[in-house]
Amino acid sequence: MKTVKIESILEVFDSIVELPEYVRDLMKEAAEARKRAYAPYSKFSVGAALILDNNKVVTGNNQENASYPSGLCAERTAIYYAGSQYPDAKVVIMALTAGSQSDVNTEPIPPCGACRQAISEYEVKQEAPIEIYFMGETGKVVRSKSLANLLPLIFDKTYL
Repeated sequence: MKTVKIESILEVFDSIVELPEYVRDLMKEAAEARKRAYAPYSKFSVGAALILDNNKVVTGNNQENASYPSGLCAERTAIYYAGSQYPDAKVVIMALTAGSQSDVNTEPIPPCGACRQAISEYEVKQEAPIEIYFMGETGKVVRSKSLANLLPLIFDKTYL
């Protein structure tokens, strides 16, 4: 037997002001998308914005349903839209912002497990990393240089 250590390396910015301007702009797009979320049950709104290698910006937000499993997270809404509308484009950066409709959230909120799996599919397909920035509504912003960094043991097509 041997022990294997797996680490993730993340960069933490004290606020959105520390980000490069193009990432700040993308995070602002994510915040606008969050305002359009349909979250009457969880009261938790999430916005996502992607920049593609063709310079298109695609946004998404969570869309809930009374039958909870039928809803869709912001990350998957955005990445699936990008895949359907720009099938040959690569996702370069994903910006995420999330928060409760009743309290101000200042803690960075990463993608859920289902979204990490969906994003990993695109990262594997495009053979290039997707840089991910995530935050609450305000406060610190976390950067991961790739989805594989957030989900190091991915399940992909090589297992099928």
